[in-house]
Parts: sequence; structure tokens; C-alpha cells
Amino acid sequence: MGLFLLGLSSLLEYVFPPFPGDTVTLFGAFLVTRYGWNLPLVFAVTLLGSGLGAMIDFTLGVWMGRRYAAGRFLAAPAARRRVEQVTASFRRYGEAFIALNRFLPAVRAVFFLAAGMAGLRPGRVLIFSLISAALWNAVILGVGYGVGANWARIREIFSTYSAVAWCLCGAVLVGWGIRWALRRRRARSDDEGQREQSSR
Repeated sequence: MGLFLLGLSSLLEYVFPPFPGDTVTLFGAFLVTRYGWNLPLVFAVTLLGSGLGAMIDFTLGVWMGRRYAAGRFLAAPAARRRVEQVTASFRRYGEAFIALNRFLPAVRAVFFLAAGMAGLRPGRVLIFSLISAALWNAVILGVGYGVGANWARIREIFSTYSAVAWCLCGAVLVGWGIRWALRRRRARSDDEGQREQSSR
């Protein structure tokens, strides 16, 4: 039952991002060191849960992509332009985004929704998601195993990492926002210049 709950927690983190899946995985490392749980089994069930959760999100993204293509989702022109930009980026760099997804908090599910909407191949999405989850879970379980049964110390290490990761994500979002605002301002200036030339 404990192993099942660990795997389910890893799945729920993708389906319901506020769920603290990483904390549960950290607790799995604590159980290994404190109570002698089987490390390979803990690793396997958390990896399986992550893979299933990722593919649920991807399947939902495929469904959203079909509704979008049929004009039943995000019908506003501005929203569609934004979606086209995001899906174009995922068609080009999507596999890299998927490979990094486990190392970025809170936005993991969004990557798989975008991958589904962009029409990435499900087999490759699954492979890269498992690689990412395997590396991340190995880091979590490895740190937990190395620190030992000190639960407070394990939480402290990953709380620090989460804070740094959130700051980096925020900086990237701010950078994208500034870039988008500058492009929009430049496009508006170009339109105004063209209208002035045509009026002359």
C-alpha cells in the first residue's frame, strides 16, 4: 500500500500540480533510510507514476489540440496567435523541454499539454519524460539516502532548491514578457509608420 501511494503521488503531481509529489518522493527516501524500504522498488514506482501522469497530461493536450484545430477552443485571434507561437516552439524544442520538465517546479504539466497540442510523437514524449523523471528521482532518492534519516535536513535541502528554481522560472517569465512587450511595441511602431507613409 505504501508503494502504491508513492506511485499515485508521483502521478497526481502531473494531473494536479499543487499536489506536493516531490515531498512524497522525499519521504520515500526517508522510509528507505529509516525503515529499510527497498530502494529500487521506491525508485520504480515513483518513475512509473511520473510516466503515467505525464502521458495523461499529453493525452489531454492532444484532445485540446483537436478542439483548437476545429475552432472550438481559444477562438479569439490574439489567443490563437499566442497558441501558434507556443506550439511552434514545442515542435522545434519540445523534446528538450520534456527532458528538463522534472527539474522545473509547477510548470511540468503545462509542458506535456503543449507537447500534445503541438503534435509531438507520444513514444518520444514518453521516453524523454521517463529519462527526466529517472534523473530527478535518482537525485531526490540519492540525496535522501546520503543524508540518512534526518528528515528535517532532507526537506531543507530541497526547499532551498525549490526556491532557487522558482526564482529562475520567474526570471525567465519576466524576460519573455519584456521580449513580447518590445516586439509588440516595435510592431505597433512599424504599423503606424506604414499608415503615415500610405496617407502621404
